[in-house]
Amino acid sequence: MSAAPRDFTLGRRLAAETAGSAFLLAAVVGSGIMGERLAGGNAAVALLANTLATGAALVALILTFGPISGAHFNPVVTLADASQGGLAWRDVSGYVAAQTAGAFAGVAAANLMFGLPVFFASHHARHGAAQLLSEFVATFGLLAVIWGCASLRPAAVPLAVAAYITAAYWFTASTSFANPAVTLARSASDTFAGIRPADVPGFVMAQLVGGVAATLMFRWLVPVPGRRGDGGGDARAANAAGGITSRLATAADAPFITAIYNDGIADRVATFETVPRTAEQIAALLVEKGDRYPTVVVERDGRVVGWAGAGPYRDRAAYAGVVEHSVYVARAARDSGAGRAALDALCRVYAERGFWKIVSRIFPENAASLAVHERCGFRVVGVYRRHGKLDGAWRDCVIVERLLDRG
Repeated sequence: MSAAPRDFTLGRRLAAETAGSAFLLAAVVGSGIMGERLAGGNAAVALLANTLATGAALVALILTFGPISGAHFNPVVTLADASQGGLAWRDVSGYVAAQTAGAFAGVAAANLMFGLPVFFASHHARHGAAQLLSEFVATFGLLAVIWGCASLRPAAVPLAVAAYITAAYWFTASTSFANPAVTLARSASDTFAGIRPADVPGFVMAQLVGGVAATLMFRWLVPVPGRRGDGGGDARAANAAGGITSRLATAADAPFITAIYNDGIADRVATFETVPRTAEQIAALLVEKGDRYPTVVVERDGRVVGWAGAGPYRDRAAYAGVVEHSVYVARAARDSGAGRAALDALCRVYAERGFWKIVSRIFPENAASLAVHERCGFRVVGVYRRHGKLDGAWRDCVIVERLLDRG
Protein backbone atom coordinates (compact mmCIF):
# COMPACT_ATOMS: atom_id res chain seq x y z
CA MET A 1 0.00 0.00 0.00
CA SER A 2 1.30 3.43 -0.96
CA ALA A 3 1.34 6.25 1.55
CA ALA A 4 1.77 8.87 -1.16
CA PRO A 5 -0.64 11.82 -1.05
CA ARG A 6 -3.63 11.14 -3.29
CA ASP A 7 -7.29 11.84 -3.78
CA PHE A 8 -9.33 9.01 -5.21
CA THR A 9 -10.74 9.55 -8.68
CA LEU A 10 -14.36 8.77 -9.46
CA GLY A 11 -13.29 5.62 -11.29
CA ARG A 12 -11.50 4.28 -8.23
CA ARG A 13 -14.41 5.16 -5.97
CA LEU A 14 -16.87 3.40 -8.27
CA ALA A 15 -14.62 0.34 -8.37
CA ALA A 16 -14.60 0.32 -4.56
CA GLU A 17 -18.41 0.57 -4.43
CA THR A 18 -18.73 -2.26 -6.95
CA ALA A 19 -16.31 -4.57 -5.15
CA GLY A 20 -17.70 -3.78 -1.71
CA SER A 21 -21.29 -4.36 -2.80
CA ALA A 22 -20.30 -7.62 -4.48
CA PHE A 23 -18.62 -8.98 -1.37
CA LEU A 24 -21.51 -7.81 0.80
CA LEU A 25 -24.07 -9.70 -1.30
CA ALA A 26 -21.83 -12.74 -1.54
CA ALA A 27 -21.74 -12.76 2.25
CA VAL A 28 -25.50 -12.25 2.64
CA VAL A 29 -26.60 -14.83 0.09
CA GLY A 30 -23.76 -17.29 0.57
CA SER A 31 -24.15 -17.42 4.35
CA GLY A 32 -27.90 -17.81 3.88
CA ILE A 33 -27.38 -20.84 1.66
CA MET A 34 -24.74 -22.35 3.96
CA GLY A 35 -26.81 -21.70 7.06
CA GLU A 36 -29.92 -23.27 5.59
CA ARG A 37 -28.00 -26.36 4.44
CA LEU A 38 -26.34 -26.91 7.80
CA ALA A 39 -29.26 -25.97 10.07
CA GLY A 40 -31.21 -29.14 9.43
CA GLY A 41 -34.47 -27.30 8.96
CA ASN A 42 -34.03 -25.03 11.99
CA ALA A 43 -34.81 -21.55 10.59
CA ALA A 44 -33.54 -19.78 13.71
CA VAL A 45 -30.10 -21.37 13.37
CA ALA A 46 -30.01 -20.52 9.66
CA LEU A 47 -30.92 -16.89 10.38
CA LEU A 48 -28.30 -16.69 13.12
CA ALA A 49 -25.60 -17.90 10.72
CA ASN A 50 -26.80 -15.42 8.08
CA THR A 51 -26.78 -12.59 10.63
CA LEU A 52 -23.31 -13.19 12.04
CA ALA A 53 -21.70 -13.50 8.61
CA THR A 54 -23.37 -10.34 7.34
CA GLY A 55 -22.38 -8.30 10.40
CA ALA A 56 -18.78 -9.46 10.26
CA ALA A 57 -18.55 -8.75 6.54
CA LEU A 58 -19.91 -5.23 7.03
CA VAL A 59 -17.20 -4.32 9.53
CA ALA A 60 -14.44 -5.60 7.25
CA LEU A 61 -15.84 -4.03 4.08
CA ILE A 62 -16.51 -0.60 5.58
CA LEU A 63 -13.01 -0.49 7.07
CA THR A 64 -11.52 -1.59 3.73
CA PHE A 65 -13.41 0.59 1.28
CA GLY A 66 -14.54 3.46 3.51
CA PRO A 67 -11.40 5.58 2.99
CA ILE A 68 -11.78 5.20 -0.79
CA SER A 69 -15.47 5.64 -1.61
CA GLY A 70 -17.17 6.09 1.75
CA ALA A 71 -18.34 2.45 1.65
CA HIS A 72 -21.96 3.34 0.93
CA PHE A 73 -22.90 0.04 -0.78
CA ASN A 74 -26.46 1.39 -0.62
CA PRO A 75 -28.35 3.85 -2.89
CA VAL A 76 -30.26 5.26 0.10
CA VAL A 77 -26.99 6.16 1.83
CA THR A 78 -25.66 7.68 -1.39
CA LEU A 79 -28.76 9.83 -1.91
CA ALA A 80 -28.75 10.93 1.72
CA ASP A 81 -25.07 11.84 1.58
CA ALA A 82 -25.56 13.84 -1.63
CA SER A 83 -28.54 15.68 -0.15
CA GLN A 84 -26.32 16.96 2.66
CA GLY A 85 -23.36 17.92 0.47
CA GLY A 86 -21.14 14.92 1.24
CA LEU A 87 -21.21 13.65 -2.35
CA ALA A 88 -21.56 15.59 -5.61
CA TRP A 89 -24.90 14.96 -7.30
CA ARG A 90 -23.10 14.28 -10.56
CA ASP A 91 -21.52 11.22 -8.91
CA VAL A 92 -24.78 9.75 -7.58
CA SER A 93 -25.81 7.87 -10.72
CA GLY A 94 -22.39 6.27 -10.95
CA TYR A 95 -22.50 5.19 -7.32
CA VAL A 96 -25.99 3.68 -7.66
CA ALA A 97 -25.05 1.86 -10.86
CA ALA A 98 -21.87 0.50 -9.27
CA GLN A 99 -23.71 -0.65 -6.17
CA THR A 100 -26.40 -2.40 -8.20
CA ALA A 101 -23.93 -4.06 -10.56
CA GLY A 102 -21.78 -5.16 -7.63
CA ALA A 103 -24.80 -6.54 -5.80
CA PHE A 104 -25.81 -8.71 -8.75
CA ALA A 105 -22.20 -9.86 -9.16
CA GLY A 106 -22.13 -10.90 -5.52
CA VAL A 107 -25.38 -12.83 -5.85
CA ALA A 108 -24.08 -14.57 -8.96
CA ALA A 109 -20.86 -15.52 -7.17
CA ALA A 110 -22.74 -16.91 -4.16
CA ASN A 111 -25.12 -18.91 -6.33
CA LEU A 112 -22.26 -20.38 -8.36
CA MET A 113 -20.16 -21.20 -5.30
CA PHE A 114 -22.97 -23.42 -4.04
CA GLY A 115 -23.65 -25.09 -7.36
CA LEU A 116 -26.79 -23.13 -8.21
CA PRO A 117 -27.79 -21.26 -11.40
CA VAL A 118 -26.19 -17.86 -11.86
CA PHE A 119 -29.55 -16.14 -11.41
CA PHE A 120 -32.94 -17.65 -10.67
CA ALA A 121 -35.99 -15.74 -9.46
CA SER A 122 -36.82 -16.01 -5.78
CA HIS A 123 -40.18 -17.35 -4.61
CA HIS A 124 -39.68 -16.11 -1.04
CA ALA A 125 -42.77 -13.95 -0.39
CA ARG A 126 -42.18 -10.82 1.67
CA HIS A 127 -45.27 -8.63 1.42
CA GLY A 128 -47.86 -6.86 3.51
CA ALA A 129 -48.01 -3.85 5.81
CA ALA A 130 -45.87 -5.48 8.51
CA GLN A 131 -43.03 -6.13 6.07
CA LEU A 132 -43.16 -2.60 4.66
CA LEU A 133 -43.16 -1.08 8.14
CA SER A 134 -40.19 -3.27 8.98
CA GLU A 135 -38.24 -1.93 6.02
CA PHE A 136 -39.08 1.66 6.95
CA VAL A 137 -37.90 1.04 10.52
CA ALA A 138 -34.80 -0.85 9.38
CA THR A 139 -33.69 1.88 6.97
CA PHE A 140 -34.57 4.73 9.31
CA GLY A 141 -32.45 3.10 11.99
CA LEU A 142 -29.55 2.43 9.63
CA LEU A 143 -29.41 6.06 8.45
CA ALA A 144 -29.83 7.28 12.02
CA VAL A 145 -26.82 5.22 13.10
CA ILE A 146 -24.75 6.46 10.15
CA TRP A 147 -25.63 10.12 10.61
CA GLY A 148 -25.28 10.03 14.38
CA CYS A 149 -21.92 8.29 14.43
CA ALA A 150 -20.52 10.22 11.45
CA SER A 151 -21.45 13.46 13.21
CA LEU A 152 -20.31 12.68 16.73
CA ARG A 153 -18.27 9.44 16.79
CA PRO A 154 -16.90 8.90 13.28
CA ALA A 155 -14.46 6.15 14.25
CA ALA A 156 -17.39 4.03 15.42
CA VAL A 157 -19.22 3.96 12.07
CA PRO A 158 -18.05 0.50 10.86
CA LEU A 159 -18.83 -1.27 14.13
CA ALA A 160 -22.05 0.67 14.72
CA VAL A 161 -23.45 -0.09 11.27
CA ALA A 162 -22.59 -3.77 11.56
CA ALA A 163 -24.02 -3.99 15.06
CA TYR A 164 -27.25 -2.31 14.01
CA ILE A 165 -27.77 -4.58 10.96
CA THR A 166 -26.99 -7.63 13.11
CA ALA A 167 -29.67 -6.58 15.58
CA ALA A 168 -32.16 -5.51 12.92
CA TYR A 169 -32.03 -8.95 11.29
CA TRP A 170 -33.79 -10.13 14.44
CA PHE A 171 -36.07 -7.29 15.52
CA THR A 172 -37.63 -6.54 12.11
CA ALA A 173 -40.08 -8.89 10.44
CA SER A 174 -38.36 -8.38 7.08
CA THR A 175 -34.87 -9.27 8.43
CA SER A 176 -33.70 -5.77 7.56
CA PHE A 177 -32.82 -5.46 3.88
CA ALA A 178 -32.58 -1.64 4.28
CA ASN A 179 -30.94 -1.28 0.85
CA PRO A 180 -32.54 -1.02 -2.63
CA ALA A 181 -29.55 -2.56 -4.43
CA VAL A 182 -29.47 -5.47 -2.00
CA THR A 183 -33.22 -5.94 -2.33
CA LEU A 184 -33.13 -6.01 -6.12
CA ALA A 185 -30.17 -8.39 -6.27
CA ARG A 186 -31.61 -10.78 -3.69
CA SER A 187 -34.65 -11.26 -5.92
CA ALA A 188 -32.32 -13.14 -8.30
CA SER A 189 -31.58 -15.96 -5.82
CA ASP A 190 -34.29 -18.44 -4.85
CA THR A 191 -32.56 -19.22 -1.57
CA PHE A 192 -32.89 -18.46 2.14
CA ALA A 193 -31.98 -14.76 1.65
CA GLY A 194 -34.15 -14.18 -1.41
CA ILE A 195 -37.18 -11.98 -2.01
CA ARG A 196 -39.90 -12.44 -4.61
CA PRO A 197 -39.44 -9.91 -7.48
CA ALA A 198 -43.05 -8.77 -7.10
CA ASP A 199 -42.29 -7.63 -3.53
CA VAL A 200 -39.23 -5.56 -4.46
CA PRO A 201 -40.97 -2.23 -5.33
CA GLY A 202 -42.73 -2.01 -1.96
CA PHE A 203 -39.50 -2.68 -0.10
CA VAL A 204 -37.59 -0.07 -2.10
CA MET A 205 -40.25 2.58 -1.51
CA ALA A 206 -40.29 1.91 2.24
CA GLN A 207 -36.49 2.11 2.32
CA LEU A 208 -36.41 5.45 0.52
CA VAL A 209 -39.01 6.93 2.86
CA GLY A 210 -37.11 5.67 5.89
CA GLY A 211 -33.87 7.17 4.63
CA VAL A 212 -35.46 10.56 3.98
CA ALA A 213 -37.09 10.61 7.43
CA ALA A 214 -33.82 9.80 9.23
CA THR A 215 -31.86 12.37 7.22
CA LEU A 216 -34.37 15.12 7.98
CA MET A 217 -34.34 14.27 11.67
CA PHE A 218 -30.55 14.40 11.89
CA ARG A 219 -30.42 17.57 9.81
CA TRP A 220 -32.32 19.10 12.72
CA LEU A 221 -30.52 17.27 15.53
CA VAL A 222 -26.99 17.98 14.23
CA PRO A 223 -27.10 21.10 12.02
CA VAL A 224 -24.50 21.68 9.32
CA PRO A 225 -22.46 24.89 9.73
CA GLY A 226 -23.42 27.58 7.27
CA ARG A 227 -26.95 26.29 6.75
CA ARG A 228 -29.60 28.90 7.38
CA GLY A 229 -31.46 28.45 10.61
CA ASP A 230 -28.88 26.22 12.28
CA GLY A 231 -28.34 28.62 15.15
CA GLY A 232 -24.76 29.58 14.31
CA GLY A 233 -21.83 28.78 12.14
CA ASP A 234 -19.84 26.92 14.80
CA ALA A 235 -21.95 23.75 14.70
CA ARG A 236 -20.33 20.58 13.45
CA ALA A 237 -20.91 19.18 9.99
CA ALA A 238 -20.73 15.48 9.21
CA ASN A 239 -19.24 13.95 6.11
CA ALA A 240 -20.99 10.60 6.18
CA ALA A 241 -18.84 9.27 3.40
CA GLY A 242 -15.54 9.66 5.20
CA GLY A 243 -16.38 9.73 8.90
CA ILE A 244 -15.02 13.29 9.16
CA THR A 245 -16.47 16.32 10.96
CA SER A 246 -15.88 19.99 10.27
CA ARG A 247 -16.24 23.08 12.42
CA LEU A 248 -15.01 26.66 12.68
CA ALA A 249 -11.49 27.00 14.02
CA THR A 250 -10.66 28.62 17.35
CA ALA A 251 -7.39 29.95 18.72
CA ALA A 252 -6.88 26.57 20.43
CA ASP A 253 -6.53 24.98 16.99
CA ALA A 254 -3.55 27.16 16.06
CA PRO A 255 -0.86 24.53 16.83
CA PHE A 256 -2.59 21.92 14.66
CA ILE A 257 -3.22 24.36 11.81
CA THR A 258 0.42 25.46 12.02
CA ALA A 259 1.79 21.91 11.84
CA ILE A 260 -0.34 21.06 8.81
CA TYR A 261 0.51 24.34 7.09
CA ASN A 262 4.23 23.87 7.70
CA ASP A 263 4.03 20.41 6.14
CA GLY A 264 2.45 22.04 3.09
CA ILE A 265 5.26 24.59 2.94
CA ALA A 266 7.89 21.86 3.20
CA ASP A 267 6.26 19.74 0.47
CA ARG A 268 6.67 22.61 -2.06
CA VAL A 269 3.50 21.68 -3.99
CA ALA A 270 0.89 23.93 -2.36
CA THR A 271 2.28 27.41 -1.75
CA PHE A 272 5.00 29.90 -2.69
CA GLU A 273 5.73 30.34 1.02
CA THR A 274 9.08 28.94 2.17
CA VAL A 275 9.32 30.10 5.80
CA PRO A 276 7.53 27.98 8.43
CA ARG A 277 4.95 29.68 10.64
CA THR A 278 4.66 29.62 14.41
CA ALA A 279 1.53 28.78 16.36
CA GLU A 280 1.55 32.31 17.77
CA GLN A 281 1.45 33.79 14.26
CA ILE A 282 -1.45 31.58 13.24
CA ALA A 283 -3.37 32.31 16.44
CA ALA A 284 -2.96 36.05 15.87
CA LEU A 285 -4.15 35.67 12.27
CA LEU A 286 -7.27 33.79 13.39
CA VAL A 287 -8.11 36.61 15.78
CA GLU A 288 -7.41 39.26 13.14
CA LYS A 289 -9.69 37.61 10.57
CA GLY A 290 -12.45 37.10 13.13
CA ASP A 291 -15.87 35.87 12.13
CA ARG A 292 -15.86 37.74 8.82
CA TYR A 293 -13.13 35.51 7.35
CA PRO A 294 -13.30 32.33 9.43
CA THR A 295 -11.11 29.27 9.08
CA VAL A 296 -12.59 25.76 9.02
CA VAL A 297 -10.92 22.71 10.53
CA VAL A 298 -11.82 19.08 9.89
CA GLU A 299 -11.39 16.33 12.46
CA ARG A 300 -11.10 12.57 12.28
CA ASP A 301 -11.21 10.52 15.49
CA GLY A 302 -11.15 13.79 17.43
CA ARG A 303 -7.93 15.06 15.83
CA VAL A 304 -7.56 18.01 13.46
CA VAL A 305 -6.43 16.60 10.11
CA GLY A 306 -7.07 19.52 7.76
CA TRP A 307 -8.12 23.11 7.46
CA ALA A 308 -9.31 25.67 4.94
CA GLY A 309 -9.23 29.45 5.19
CA ALA A 310 -9.86 32.50 3.04
CA GLY A 311 -9.28 36.21 2.90
CA PRO A 312 -10.14 39.25 0.78
CA TYR A 313 -9.44 38.92 -2.95
CA ARG A 314 -8.87 42.65 -3.65
CA ASP A 315 -9.36 45.89 -1.72
CA ARG A 316 -11.76 47.46 -4.22
CA ALA A 317 -15.43 47.59 -3.23
CA ALA A 318 -16.43 45.79 -6.43
CA TYR A 319 -14.71 42.66 -5.11
CA ALA A 320 -16.25 42.75 -1.62
CA GLY A 321 -18.03 39.44 -2.22
CA VAL A 322 -14.99 37.57 -3.54
CA VAL A 323 -12.49 35.68 -1.37
CA GLU A 324 -9.31 33.77 -2.12
CA HIS A 325 -8.84 30.53 -0.23
CA SER A 326 -6.35 27.84 0.72
CA VAL A 327 -6.90 24.26 1.89
CA TYR A 328 -4.34 21.98 3.57
CA VAL A 329 -4.51 18.40 4.81
CA ALA A 330 -2.18 16.52 7.15
CA ARG A 331 0.08 14.10 5.31
CA ALA A 332 -1.42 11.07 7.05
CA ALA A 333 -4.96 12.10 6.07
CA ARG A 334 -4.52 13.01 2.41
CA ASP A 335 -6.41 9.92 1.27
CA SER A 336 -9.35 10.30 3.64
CA GLY A 337 -11.63 12.92 2.07
CA ALA A 338 -10.52 15.55 4.61
CA GLY A 339 -9.65 18.08 1.91
CA ARG A 340 -13.04 17.85 0.33
CA ALA A 341 -14.78 18.09 3.71
CA ALA A 342 -12.80 21.22 4.58
CA LEU A 343 -13.46 22.84 1.22
CA ASP A 344 -17.18 22.03 1.22
CA ALA A 345 -17.53 23.43 4.74
CA LEU A 346 -15.59 26.56 3.82
CA CYS A 347 -17.90 27.22 0.87
CA ARG A 348 -20.95 26.83 3.09
CA VAL A 349 -19.82 29.22 5.80
CA TYR A 350 -18.67 31.86 3.31
CA ALA A 351 -21.96 31.63 1.40
CA GLU A 352 -23.74 32.25 4.70
CA ARG A 353 -21.70 35.41 5.17
CA GLY A 354 -22.85 36.82 1.85
CA PHE A 355 -19.82 36.13 -0.33
CA TRP A 356 -20.63 35.24 -3.93
CA LYS A 357 -17.37 33.78 -5.26
CA ILE A 358 -14.37 31.87 -3.97
CA VAL A 359 -11.14 31.56 -5.97
CA SER A 360 -7.69 30.05 -5.63
CA ARG A 361 -4.38 29.47 -7.41
CA ILE A 362 -3.05 25.90 -7.58
CA PHE A 363 0.24 24.56 -8.92
CA PRO A 364 -0.40 22.35 -11.98
CA GLU A 365 1.70 19.65 -10.32
CA ASN A 366 -0.75 19.47 -7.40
CA ALA A 367 -3.08 16.96 -9.07
CA ALA A 368 -4.76 15.98 -5.80
CA SER A 369 -5.81 19.57 -5.08
CA LEU A 370 -7.07 20.10 -8.62
CA ALA A 371 -9.13 16.90 -8.36
CA VAL A 372 -10.74 17.78 -5.04
CA HIS A 373 -11.58 21.29 -6.26
CA GLU A 374 -13.26 19.81 -9.33
CA ARG A 375 -15.36 17.53 -7.12
CA CYS A 376 -16.37 20.49 -5.00
CA GLY A 377 -17.77 22.36 -8.01
CA PHE A 378 -14.84 24.58 -8.95
CA ARG A 379 -14.02 25.27 -12.58
CA VAL A 380 -10.64 26.03 -14.11
CA VAL A 381 -10.51 29.60 -15.41
CA GLY A 382 -7.06 29.49 -16.92
CA VAL A 383 -3.34 29.31 -16.17
CA TYR A 384 -0.97 32.06 -15.06
CA ARG A 385 2.35 31.29 -16.75
CA ARG A 386 5.61 31.98 -14.84
CA HIS A 387 3.54 33.42 -12.02
CA GLY A 388 6.27 33.27 -9.41
CA LYS A 389 9.53 31.66 -8.40
CA LEU A 390 9.79 28.92 -5.80
CA ASP A 391 13.30 27.96 -4.75
CA GLY A 392 14.58 29.79 -7.82
CA ALA A 393 12.36 27.97 -10.32
CA TRP A 394 9.44 29.49 -12.23
CA ARG A 395 6.04 28.01 -11.33
CA ASP A 396 2.74 28.28 -13.18
CA CYS A 397 -0.60 28.59 -11.37
CA VAL A 398 -3.99 27.18 -12.36
CA ILE A 399 -6.81 29.59 -11.50
CA VAL A 400 -10.01 28.02 -10.18
CA GLU A 401 -13.29 29.58 -9.08
CA ARG A 402 -16.68 28.61 -7.70
CA LEU A 403 -19.81 30.71 -7.47
CA LEU A 404 -21.34 30.36 -4.01
CA ASP A 405 -25.00 29.55 -3.48
CA ARG A 406 -26.32 32.06 -0.99
CA GLY A 407 -29.89 30.72 -1.07
